[in-house]
Amino acid sequence: MSQAIRQRRSQASDPPSPSSSYSKLDKPAKSDDKDEGLKWALPLVALGLLRYVSATSNIIHDCDEVFNYWEPLHYLLYKTGFQTWEYSSQFALRSYLYLLFHEIVARPALWLFGDEKVRVFYAVRFFLGFLSVITETVLVVALSRKYGKRLASYTLAMLCLTSGCFFASTSFLPSSFSMYAISLASGLFFLDKHAAAVAVSAIGVILGWPFSILVFLPVTLYSLYIKFKRAFIAGAVTSVILLALSAVTDYNYYGRWTSSVLNLLIYNVAGGGESHLYGTEGPLFYLKNGFNNFNFCFVLAMLFLGFFPIVKKKYGRDLLIVISPLYIWLAFMSLQPHKEERFLYPIYPLICVAASAVIETFPDLFRDKYDSFDTSMIVKVAKFLRPVVLSIILYSSHARTFSLIHGYSAPIEIYKILEHHDDVANGSVLCVGSEWHRYPSSFLVPDFVGHVRWIDDGFGGLLPFQFNSTLGGTAAAPPYFNNKNIASEEQFLHDINDCTFLVELQLKRPYLTRGSDMSTWETVAALPYLDRELSPAFYRSFFIPYLWQEKNVFGMYKLLRRVTN
Repeated sequence: MSQAIRQRRSQASDPPSPSSSYSKLDKPAKSDDKDEGLKWALPLVALGLLRYVSATSNIIHDCDEVFNYWEPLHYLLYKTGFQTWEYSSQFALRSYLYLLFHEIVARPALWLFGDEKVRVFYAVRFFLGFLSVITETVLVVALSRKYGKRLASYTLAMLCLTSGCFFASTSFLPSSFSMYAISLASGLFFLDKHAAAVAVSAIGVILGWPFSILVFLPVTLYSLYIKFKRAFIAGAVTSVILLALSAVTDYNYYGRWTSSVLNLLIYNVAGGGESHLYGTEGPLFYLKNGFNNFNFCFVLAMLFLGFFPIVKKKYGRDLLIVISPLYIWLAFMSLQPHKEERFLYPIYPLICVAASAVIETFPDLFRDKYDSFDTSMIVKVAKFLRPVVLSIILYSSHARTFSLIHGYSAPIEIYKILEHHDDVANGSVLCVGSEWHRYPSSFLVPDFVGHVRWIDDGFGGLLPFQFNSTLGGTAAAPPYFNNKNIASEEQFLHDINDCTFLVELQLKRPYLTRGSDMSTWETVAALPYLDRELSPAFYRSFFIPYLWQEKNVFGMYKLLRRVTN
């Protein structure tokens, strides 16, 4: 079917010119180049370089990434780490199979690097980047073979440089895993490997994020329509194997027969869920968030539906099927009261594909429908606009990425400094107050720190506790956990005199923080941190040399040590 589409498109765009003059449209090699498409090396190298940069410079965007994934993985490796209520065997909402998949890399890294936990942390990040590179390369090459180099090249540029893809690609989250899977499933679909596309979709839903089933639905249903028997068998076998592995893994860690996949669905759907306890946002949240992470790329992706008649004629049905989850998912998630940036991760590659298709069709808006070789001035201007618009998108994305990295990387960098201050007794206590939600994981806390404790700075919800081996470790159902976000009296360290180190953010506010008492605390390290509330929205969102430093307001992210007499 893909060969037929290529032939039809070639016939529509490359007939002999009615004019006697020679143009590049007359070159016989053009259709051959298009059929051959981009080589594998270009996207592999381009994505590989950018994902390496992402793995080494990415910040932690969401505390759920730390406490629901990095911390349990740390516990599996080192027998210490924070546990959330979702990992209590009473609720069992999180999949240990997903963690074990990443332990494939983390465990050998532990053997290789030993006590250098930071290196293990980055080894896992490199693995995440590798998955992103492979899956997105398949998508780009598939687009090139089916629709030509231009669409594939635009998509590749956006996958590499848009802020959303740059950060999501190396985030340790099930929604990122589903993003990898939708890239791979879409690429396989374009390559007419429908059974494999359905199998990958099952992996993305079961091993990744169960709710992302809506994103995979169009590709899965159409694949079943095209090749029902092979696609059904591939999807069914993959699903049964993964569900069985998940159940056995959950039994091994939770200590009872249960299914984290089913529990999660029941809690959020059948059980009504209480995600609103963790914050709600308005219906425009994802539109604003989409623009922040993709700027004009997101606007063009939204305009894709307006280009429907041209796009359908130019690209056929397959592209519409692949991109349709973008709008299904946005509509569905916008109706949910609890919203998070990471919930959009699965559709990030589709945003890039949709925007690229719109940019490529710019000239078709003005071309005479009876003359596919219209070379009027307005068509030439539209062609000129394609690289201009792409450049604006990429520059804006680069400015956004730089702003986030330079503005908010202090928490990770401050905790890295700890390992250079091991001149204290083993068993030291690191205390964190209101900055608990920016804790970058125990992978960045050296072994001489015996305990990380929360101190009460006014937060009224339930905080993570250390996994309790005495109660049964992963199989425990600690009494201090609940699914109502009700704080436990045991979650705070009440005697601050037990703290050896203190991490806090000092902003320009009319009140003093604990670390302001210089008779008690000495500053070990301090790094600037962008003050979101006092900085102008435009200047904090995009890195503009000189103006970014001049217009924005910064606090100091500090690592403090108790003064010894």
